[in-house]
Amino acid sequence: MSETGAKRAPLTSFHGRVRADSGAEFPAEAGRYHLYVSLACPFASRANFMVSYKGLEKAISKSVVHYLRSEKGWEFAPGNYRTDADTVNGKQYLREVYEMSAPEYAGRITVPVLFDKKTKRIVNNESLEILRMLGTEFNEFCETDTQRAINLYPDGVHDTVDEWNVLIGQTINSGVYNCGFAKTQEEYDGPVAKLFDTLDRLEEQLSRNRYVVGAVMTEADVLLFMSLVRFDMVYAGLFKCNKRRIVDYPNLMAHTREMYQLPGVEPTVDRFHIENHYQRVFTQINPFGIVAIGPQPLDFTAPHGRGDA
Repeated sequence: MSETGAKRAPLTSFHGRVRADSGAEFPAEAGRYHLYVSLACPFASRANFMVSYKGLEKAISKSVVHYLRSEKGWEFAPGNYRTDADTVNGKQYLREVYEMSAPEYAGRITVPVLFDKKTKRIVNNESLEILRMLGTEFNEFCETDTQRAINLYPDGVHDTVDEWNVLIGQTINSGVYNCGFAKTQEEYDGPVAKLFDTLDRLEEQLSRNRYVVGAVMTEADVLLFMSLVRFDMVYAGLFKCNKRRIVDYPNLMAHTREMYQLPGVEPTVDRFHIENHYQRVFTQINPFGIVAIGPQPLDFTAPHGRGDA
């Protein structure tokens, strides 16, 4: 209940904002914030990408959850391949971090989570909002001047970036899930058509522009990359998104290679975490949790040929 006695709606997400302002509720400070991520999840990987690409590893600590999400949710399982302990709160499950921050929380337990070690609160659990904060508010703490100058939400193209973010987010990032978890033909047919319409449109867009919005990399390229790098590994087969593979799109494939080859990005992509998470966790569509032998790994390190902007 609120102070006035009115019933308060249950909290379902966190939208706090870190700002490069010492007077802000959550001021940008080195060592103050902790990021909880999954190497498997494309949404969590948006934040992980930005920490590495912007050179913020010394400023923002991080814990990687286990790739096998159980009925209790995301787990900290140190000793397993590339999984960490909760070095900040000492919890076993991410659910406990949510509960200590907001006992009334009624939403899903998701990654990424940006956590404030000073106030012991979750700041934000919305991946695009975290991506933007990491890209704009922590420049003081980047390792190099080159990383400090990276701006994926540049002035003059905000509306265009926002439009692409929505389209990519709805029809590709979430679209593959809508295809994979459809329970009727009708539920599948609509999302899969929109998915490939957008992929076709982006293939054409990238035939004329180096990046989604034009000559400059933006958030839209990051959102796109997160799905493309997983597409042939798991989405094409497991989620029935198999009209075409990304390797069948010359420009989308080249774009994926270019993004993968950016400084610091390769370690954020882990095939083992991705394949084992999707194929062993989603038993609704793969009931025996069998991990397929293929496809053969794509060579993301081959020359991308995108040229200079």
